[in-house]
Order: sequence, then structure tokens, then C-alpha cells
Amino acid sequence: MPASLIILGLESSCDDTAAAVVRTQADGMPEILSSVVMGQAELHSDFGGVVPEIAARAHAEKLDHCVEQALLQAKTSLEAVDLIAVTAGPGLIGGVVSGVMCAKGLAQATGKPLYGVNHLAGHALTPRLTDYVPYPYLMLLVSGGHCQFLMVTGADSFRRLGGTIDDAPGEAFDKVARLIGLPQPGGPAIEMAASIGDPARFALPRPLLDRPGCDMSFSGLKTAVLRARDRLTAEKGGITRQDQADLAAGFQAAVVDVLAEKTRRAFADYPQDAPRTLCVAGGVAANKAIRTGLETVSAGENARFVAPPLALCTDNAAMIAYAAAEQSALRAPDDMTLSARPRWPLDTAQPAMLGSGKKGAKA
Repeated sequence: MPASLIILGLESSCDDTAAAVVRTQADGMPEILSSVVMGQAELHSDFGGVVPEIAARAHAEKLDHCVEQALLQAKTSLEAVDLIAVTAGPGLIGGVVSGVMCAKGLAQATGKPLYGVNHLAGHALTPRLTDYVPYPYLMLLVSGGHCQFLMVTGADSFRRLGGTIDDAPGEAFDKVARLIGLPQPGGPAIEMAASIGDPARFALPRPLLDRPGCDMSFSGLKTAVLRARDRLTAEKGGITRQDQADLAAGFQAAVVDVLAEKTRRAFADYPQDAPRTLCVAGGVAANKAIRTGLETVSAGENARFVAPPLALCTDNAAMIAYAAAEQSALRAPDDMTLSARPRWPLDTAQPAMLGSGKKGAKA
């Protein structure tokens, strides 16, 4: 990595508008000078999920305020910034476009280098930002839209070991919460309800554990919860709060079991001569039961376990700024032709997990 850098990062791939300032020293050690995140939960709460058009409009309205606050909190100025980094995909295209256009405007006005960053790379490199974990390391990226096991060997080197073939865990949490009458976002609601529930009451499946490999599936688990709810409704005319809690606990336990077993399998691909480290990032990594399950697996594999602070699990711009800092040592900056990408797999050497369309591989 080059000499000390100050990087302004922007993130707008889903429903969090964020800006951050990160400084890296000549030895590569990073420091987060500021991190501003403006959420949109209230805007989407009545719709049972994120509405792309509403999210894009909110990003366009909030990005400049986020940048202003991030610079103010960092006690620096736009002129002092060395690089401008922005999430260029994957994500909801309207939101990604908002961020890219804002970053382009800032870069054009100031003459600062512009770096478009893969949102997934930001999550995958977060353990480097928070704990400066050496390469290589095993990463479980588990969020609302993605779930992948990655062997991270460099700032732009990611080998996918497996991933979800349908719903990501965060998406499944949201859908199950809606099914059983819990509020959005579903992750925290499920976790809270599960704390007073009986995870053994309902016999829910652990999909794909009967097949080799690290691929995962959560769509069938979601359907099993739906059928259990429908049985209760047919028997009693509805579900009680305890029924909600038990369904939530059973669902959460099934997700934990699947992620734990698939993580054990992923360790089989770990380089034998390298120190073993398991890292987890993404919004679902905030779930305490999932963290505990992964810590147990890590201990059994004699591996160090690294999870970022909760504020850096969810979408943020500090991870985007740091990813750009590392990648700036490996490639030239982008120009004004940088485009927003709704789909952008990290490992392009393997077939897409979820198929491809006119705009390229989905994941």
C-alpha cells in the first residue's frame, strides 16, 4: 500500500445511505476517522421490505448530507482527501447509480482519483480494516442479499467455496418475519422473538446437509415455516405470541445449524501451511446465535475467529473506503465511464450461483 492516504467512501447499494473517511498509514494500518450511516427503515416499514424506488430517492436526497457530516466528524476537508471511493455494485440499481453519480461529481470537481468498489469486497475486507487480519483467511459473507464462503487471498483475490442457491439468510429472515407476523427488519425481530422460544417444538429441515459441498439453500426452510404456521392457523384460527416465538426460535436454530456445518466443510479448503482464521461479515453477522455457532466451529478447527463490531457488520462506507485503499496499490483509478452494476460476482472464474441474465452474473 502507498504512503498515508485519506479516503472518502460512499455506500448506497440497498437501504442505508453512508459516507465515511478512513486514513491508512504507510504501513497499511487503517483508522476510521468518521462513519455516517442514515438508515431508511421507517420509509420501508409499511411495505414489508425495501422498495427500490423509495430507496433510490432517499439516497439521492441524503448522500450530500452524509458526505458533509463525514468530513465534519473527521475534522478534514474535501481538499485533504486523496481518494474518492464508491460502491459501484452489486445492489439495487437506483441506489448504486445515486452513489456513483455523486462520487463522479465529487471526483470531477476536485480532480481526486475515483475508485469503484465491489460492495461484497468491502464486506470481505472488513476484517482487514478492523483487525488487520493477514491473508489468507476464510470469510463467511452473510447478509440480506448474499451468502458466500470465500477464501480471501488478496485485496482483489477471492475464491468462492460455496454459497446460497436461492434466498440469502437475511432475505429469509425478513420473509419468515412477515409470515409469522413480526415487524421489519426481520433479523432483529426474529432474534428477539427467538430468545423466549422453544427451538425444538417444530421439526424444521436443515436443507442441503445431506449433500456434499458448501452450497446452501434457505427457500425450503422458509416454506417449512409457512406450512407450520398454516397448520397452527387451521387448528386454532391464528397463532399466539408463543407460537411466533417458537417458530422464530426453530427457524433461527436451523439457520445456525446449516451455517455451522457448511463452515466446517469450508475449512477443508484452507491452505494447510497458513494460520487458520474464520471471519464473518455482513448484516446477518450481527445475530448473536449465529456468531456463537460460528465461534464454536472455529474453536473446533483451532482457528482464530474474527467478527467486526456490529456497526461494521451492516452496510457502511468505511469498508468501501478501506477496500479502495488496498486496491489502489494494485490498479489504476476509474474514469468518468465508471458505471453502476446491479450484478458483480467476486469470483468470476466460477459459474454464477444464481444464473445469469443480460446484465451478467447475478452472484
